[in-house]
Amino acid sequence: MSRLTHLDEAGAARMVDVSGKAVTAREAVATGRITMSAEAAAAIRDGLVKKGDVLAVARIAGIMAAKKTSELIPLCHPLPLSSVEIELVPDDSGVTATATARTTGQTGVEMEALTATSVALLTVYDMAKALDRGMEIGGVRLLAKSGGKSGDWRA
Repeated sequence: MSRLTHLDEAGAARMVDVSGKAVTAREAVATGRITMSAEAAAAIRDGLVKKGDVLAVARIAGIMAAKKTSELIPLCHPLPLSSVEIELVPDDSGVTATATARTTGQTGVEMEALTATSVALLTVYDMAKALDRGMEIGGVRLLAKSGGKSGDWRA
């Protein structure tokens, strides 16, 4: 079994020391989906949700969440993000969110992309829950990452 990087020799939690790692350009892309009734999806797509523009609010929430990732995920490094983009694509049965996070640093931005995606989808739920409480969030996953010692990876 490989050594777990977030545990020291005694098994205690620790933040990984990245001070010896090279500073490189890093990018991560994550996606996820919220499914819902056709009526709720149409209301979101057509801008008819009483709380306001669901997609605009979800986009801002995702960006804000990426910036707060180290406050939400224990042992996650705070990163100076250079860019966070959230794409929200509504269709007849829900919304697909895709987040892209970028930085130049010593550790990757996978957690920021995943957090941005998750919070954007949670915000869609919050904004549209009066229309469909049975919405389901799923399929949140990393699609790609680049930069760093481990190089590029694609799902």
